[in-house]
Amino acid sequence: MGPRAVAKATGVSTDTLRHYERKGLLPRVARTAAGYRQYSAAAVDRVLLIQRALIVGFSLADLRRVLTVRDRGGSPCVGVRDLVGQRLEQLERRIEEMLALRTNCASF
Repeated sequence: MGPRAVAKATGVSTDTLRHYERKGLLPRVARTAAGYRQYSAAAVDRVLLIQRALIVGFSLADLRRVLTVRDRGGSPCVGVRDLVGQRLEQLERRIEEMLALRTNCASF
């Protein structure tokens, strides 16, 4: 698949695909004789996974660590659970801060 097809299927730009590749989130892609990137069909699933993880608060560095373990045949489940727990705690603190702000603003 060419970069435009992957970008269209995932809703990201071709620049984002290249960025993910540079950051190690996407494996090195094959190139045509003319030097054009050719992504595997699995790249679409991988980009969608990355997008979902970013939405819930994972950083690119978090994802790189998890995906590296996975790509080497390991099971990153424990690490993922820890990261999800950390992100949930951060989200809960943020919600508490926002509720406190709403309460304080209501008194004005």
